[in-house]
Amino acid sequence: MDRTPRSRTLLAIGAALATIIGMLVPMTGTANAAPAPGPLVWSDEFNGSAGSAVDQSKWRFDIGGSGWGNNEQQYYTNSTHNAAMDGAGNLAITARRENPSNYQCHYGTCQYTSARLLTSATFTRAYGRFEARMKLPRGQGIWPAFWMLGNDIGSVGWPNSGEIDIMENIGREPSTVHGTIHGPGYSGSAGIGAPYSIAGAFADAFHTFAVDWSPNLIIWYVDGVEYQRRTPASLSGNRWVFDHPFFMIMNVAVGGYWPGYPDSSTAFPQTLTVDYVRVYAPPTSGSGGQITGIGGKCVDVASAGTANGTAIQLYDCNSTAAQSWTWNSDGSVRALGKCMDVSGGSTANGAQVQLYDCNGSGAQGWTYNSGTGQVINPQSNKCLDATGASSANGTRLQIWDCSGGTNQRWTRA
Repeated sequence: MDRTPRSRTLLAIGAALATIIGMLVPMTGTANAAPAPGPLVWSDEFNGSAGSAVDQSKWRFDIGGSGWGNNEQQYYTNSTHNAAMDGAGNLAITARRENPSNYQCHYGTCQYTSARLLTSATFTRAYGRFEARMKLPRGQGIWPAFWMLGNDIGSVGWPNSGEIDIMENIGREPSTVHGTIHGPGYSGSAGIGAPYSIAGAFADAFHTFAVDWSPNLIIWYVDGVEYQRRTPASLSGNRWVFDHPFFMIMNVAVGGYWPGYPDSSTAFPQTLTVDYVRVYAPPTSGSGGQITGIGGKCVDVASAGTANGTAIQLYDCNSTAAQSWTWNSDGSVRALGKCMDVSGGSTANGAQVQLYDCNGSGAQGWTYNSGTGQVINPQSNKCLDATGASSANGTRLQIWDCSGGTNQRWTRA
């Protein structure tokens, strides 16, 4: 959720620009199904008895009615009246039109209560899949969100800490959710993201909202369908601030600059119902295996060399160590103890791919899209490509704009 005050007009302009940017930025793999994640590393299934409190070894509360940078109207409590198990395997985060304890807000006596839960003191992590299954509330002025903030926010402040909005919905858009990133130079209404819409209303049924997050790449899904991806190339030269641990937040805000404010059509109470929240490690392939491409040829380290700069090429598949590649949780792809690397860290078409000492740089980050078979270098937002669409032995591999061509389709073991 954006934490910077802004006018409704500026926000509307910013949202429109974000949508346009979302359409202009290449989003290779859009509409493809989410791949299988890695091992489950953290979860809450919310299986407590009706009315019981959340597990405080997993969740803490933000409390107060400061407006939270957005002129919001609710007072956040830690009461089970606002956040409790429903007895049916769900957490209910409920916004109510009430003020049982004479709470004072930034605008005077508070009109609403709600809850905002976070894991800043209990769980932080960099990279993996962050997913929740939720049924959203509805109504003008209601603003549910599932999002993350960098755990260094206390030392560097927002937006330098980074913010990843996995799901936001505003009541006047019952069929649309938004996924957005905020950082230095692209915060508030200038946040970069895109909307996703369905035929019905998100309040009518449960849906899953998730991101896959890896070095230099974030991919958003609704119900397992990818609808956008963001890389450093999306930021128009601004700084990427998403390579350190983040914590999760779930909340239901009432009012604010973006959603507007409740009116006579808004019914209370309104509840965000959460079936589960799960975090998975990035997927790994375990043992090594071949990567095959055009002509059935294999990705190969030339002459099985291990010197920095050794060419990576196509060659007849022969089951040697020079063709045995492992896909790792840090985004690297490795053979012979070294990493697949874009020469010189270039992001230009035609930059050659080589073997090099593993160093964690963007030149060595790769993602595999199982739907298209593309191997993507997120730093450049370009695809692993067999030069000249050739399948001849010795054909050098390079990066090139993703085109869907047969020389950019790969199958990994």
